Amino acid sequence: MATKASRSAAAEKAPPSRTSPASRAAAPARPTLAFSRTNAIWLGSAAVAIAIGYFLLARGSETIAPILLVLGYCVFLPIGIVKK
Repeated sequence: MATKASRSAAAEKAPPSRTSPASRAAAPARPTLAFSRTNAIWLGSAAVAIAIGYFLLARGSETIAPILLVLGYCVFLPIGIVKK
């Protein structure tokens, strides 16, 4: 109860905000991620390579599964994130 009373008392003592709506709108927007279709293709190929790699690993493949997993995680995924 005391915390609610102290919060409301502090809110009553605070001066009203003097910023105009125009100054609020002029604030810079947060940067957004710029993923294009090319990024989506690289990330999709990474997901496919990783999924097939784990599938083949579960079936007992000892050669192609690790190659696909390394390609997916170490090549396709970073390219999909970094490429502009």
